[in-house]
Amino acid sequence: MEVLVVGAGIAGPTLAYWLLRAGHTPTLVEHAHGPRSGGHLVDFWGAGFDVAERMGIVPELTRRGHRLAEARAVSASGRRIATFELSTFVGPDDRYVSIARSDLASVIYAALEGRVETIFGDSVRTLDDDGDAVHVTFESGAVRVFELVIGADGLHSRVRRLAFGTPERFEVNLGLVASAFDVVGYRPRDDLVTVLYAEVGFQLVRLSLPDDVTMFLVTARHGGAAPEDPAAQQSLLRERLSRGGWETSAVLEAMTSARTFYFDRVSQIRMPAWSRGRVGLVGDAAASPSLLAGQGSALAMVEAYVLAAELSRSDGDHVGAFARYHARLAALLRSKQDAARGLGLAFAPSSSLHLVARNATIRLMGLPFVARRVMGRSLRDAVELPAETTFHRFP
Repeated sequence: MEVLVVGAGIAGPTLAYWLLRAGHTPTLVEHAHGPRSGGHLVDFWGAGFDVAERMGIVPELTRRGHRLAEARAVSASGRRIATFELSTFVGPDDRYVSIARSDLASVIYAALEGRVETIFGDSVRTLDDDGDAVHVTFESGAVRVFELVIGADGLHSRVRRLAFGTPERFEVNLGLVASAFDVVGYRPRDDLVTVLYAEVGFQLVRLSLPDDVTMFLVTARHGGAAPEDPAAQQSLLRERLSRGGWETSAVLEAMTSARTFYFDRVSQIRMPAWSRGRVGLVGDAAASPSLLAGQGSALAMVEAYVLAAELSRSDGDHVGAFARYHARLAALLRSKQDAARGLGLAFAPSSSLHLVARNATIRLMGLPFVARRVMGRSLRDAVELPAETTFHRFP
């Protein structure tokens, strides 16, 4: 089948890879003019790690990624509240890596080895599904026909809007905004250590990475519409963090010279179905669990793999393939979403009481038996991936 995949982040190139393996002809289109840079660090584990292994990209992910040694929570004065080694969570099998989202996307895209037509700097303007094919008009004015269109274009999916309706029908705003930015030469440094600091209304995380790079992650309470202009976004962060202690002032000053800057509202996408006719959705476009879940990228790869597997054995029956894809994964994705919704108070406490509760929980997580019990379940996703033999090999 000729399949248009909209979005060249995580889910899109993963889907294209496995569609190609299944003998289909995918085309990728990406609104950005090239591979995106920046973004936050993602913790990559679970069934997504299994998909990466089957793609043969784990060695490169390991080379580009990081094994953070320790997490440390501090108070406004910098006093340690709790410390725990991340190996406590991961266990002995090393099936875990922390990696910049843009690096993960780059490695997945490289696995295509130039075998997939990719159109950068364009996107879909209209979709016309006549039952036999989807007629696509691109922003560039080009018109093409595909047997299927799959939206892998993220939380703010244009494909979802065109095929399913306004975003408000499916987006659940969790009342937070999130930002990630990195700088070179920031001091102090704690190499390969995650330092967490929270006050009522926000959490600030500092990660000291190799090559003298420091990444900062901010989550802050914000109930209104998120600004779109970067200057307004940074102004909002300065307002929300203005009364913070620890290194907050220095971080806000460093933000103005950041190499990369990411900002977005924290939301989930909850839909009763991920397809309509010959149009389907995958990744955050279909069922974003929000960054609070910590597994969005890995889950996107799982969704892409399962969708490609179902299309591979569909014998042209896209309706049945879409239905099986949803049946396999809907419960898993909903459970991840439900779990994430309860974490908002940890990422940005809404009151002094919640701040005390967060800090007490972090102290408990410093106990190895508690950490293993709590995190062990999340490192094992309750999904059985279709066999790799479902797919043909590259010719």
